Amino acid sequence: MNTDTIDRTATDLTPKKAKRSRKRTLVAGAIAAPLAFGAVGLSLAQNDTATLTPVEPVAVSDLKPSAAIAAKGTVAEIYGNKFVVQDGTGKALVETGKRGEGGTLVTTGEAVTVQGRFENGFLHAALITRADGTKVVVGPAGGPPPGTLDWAKDKVGLGPKADVPALTAQVEAAGYSDIRVTGRGPRHLDVAAKGADGRERHLHVGFDGQVREKRVF
Repeated sequence: MNTDTIDRTATDLTPKKAKRSRKRTLVAGAIAAPLAFGAVGLSLAQNDTATLTPVEPVAVSDLKPSAAIAAKGTVAEIYGNKFVVQDGTGKALVETGKRGEGGTLVTTGEAVTVQGRFENGFLHAALITRADGTKVVVGPAGGPPPGTLDWAKDKVGLGPKADVPALTAQVEAAGYSDIRVTGRGPRHLDVAAKGADGRERHLHVGFDGQVREKRVF
């Protein structure tokens, strides 16, 4: 063994570097520990990700700018992570993001219901429901970013909880109607709702009950 190599390694491990090394080890351990429960841990406490509010599909020709809208039809064409859904009234281009890369998410001729955000002529899919009722989540699952400590806590039921009924009531009390949950962040819900003027809003609803308008459609 080369003693020079050993001496250099020992010298390089300054107190500052050693502190950073210990910090990284502690963070990694904090994330890894909950995951060690594996399937057992997840069966005891499921992720608190909010379920999307089901939206009744409209005719393709009736699609309009909205944070939560759905259309039902047949897959006519596929272009990578995009496909065309059509019914007797027209066609719409559906964007599926990373989940649909490769063009294997749906098949030509398949009957589907697509729910998501309609904007600039695109239906940005969040959920695809097949003819047999199988649901495919296309958008991000929501919650804390994967690999973080908050994400690990969320996986074993130790993260912040979303009281969806209470938060929905809070949004209604703020003067909104037709309230639909469209997603979840680390400590907030993404919500589509109509304001007093009848125009739809995309709302940021904190788990603490704070309601903030992000955009108007």
